[in-house]
Amino acid sequence: MTHYMNLVPSAYAKIEAGTKTIELRLNDEKRQKISVGDEIVFTNTEFEDKKLRTRVLALHHFPSFAELYKNLPLQKCGYAEGEAADPDDMLSYYPRERELLYGALGIELKLI
Repeated sequence: MTHYMNLVPSAYAKIEAGTKTIELRLNDEKRQKISVGDEIVFTNTEFEDKKLRTRVLALHHFPSFAELYKNLPLQKCGYAEGEAADPDDMLSYYPRERELLYGALGIELKLI
């Protein structure tokens, strides 16, 4: 199955460069349909003609982004070595109420 998602330019560039191999998302109804082996096509939100095709290698489920940040290698999630990583960064994308309702998901990917 192929899924389609948007990415801000900074995250898009990191996936394209291979430095970000885990995409962080809310585990909402849309993401609950993703399975290992599926494809995800990411569209750059600034340049909609730019797209990346990826394959899902693993799914990492957590009750919150705080738990995700404690358990996944943050460099693979797009943070530079030594960069401060705060799970509350995700509040700019998802309200806390939705996080509590759905939990967090780390989607491990590779470019194809």
